[in-house]
Amino acid sequence: MVKKLIGKKLKATRLKNDMTIQDLASRSKVSSNMISRIERGLTVPSVEILMKLADAFGMSINFFVEEAEKGSTIIHTKRGQGEPIFFFEDKHQITSLTQGLRDPGFSVFYDTLEKDCCSGEGGMVHIGEEFALVLKGEMEFVIEGSRFVLAEGDSITFKATMPHRWKNLYDGQTLVLWVVSPAPYVAQ
Repeated sequence: MVKKLIGKKLKATRLKNDMTIQDLASRSKVSSNMISRIERGLTVPSVEILMKLADAFGMSINFFVEEAEKGSTIIHTKRGQGEPIFFFEDKHQITSLTQGLRDPGFSVFYDTLEKDCCSGEGGMVHIGEEFALVLKGEMEFVIEGSRFVLAEGDSITFKATMPHRWKNLYDGQTLVLWVVSPAPYVAQ
């Protein structure tokens, strides 16, 4: 279990930093073969190797082992009890419904968007996939230049590598359920 947790976290961190295995090997002085074996969950790295890898990302060794110590394999979230993880100028509030899940492959968020709240003019681009379900209100998505208007009950799924942005079109709060894969790192 521990080797898979460390391996998945190493790979996610490497990809988030837009690094190849060879880039990480060069930066950390750990062989690319060893990094590949760790990422695939085939070996548990020594403390020395973990320290070199953590240092390559400017992190503490605890970053790679903390989820092995904490977290749960089951998260039960009652209505209104999610973990608040993001607030922006009283316009945008994100609540995690999966926070605390050990080694997640995806995250689920409940998002409250105030009138005129938007992701900005530029298109966001990142790895993975996104799913959005409008629970209340109306919002616009622009994905690779194509415009989609979602009303209550509508959903959209797309590759997050395509430039995308969104905006609340409703004259009030829009509530959105997001599923994002892979799970983004959220500082606790």
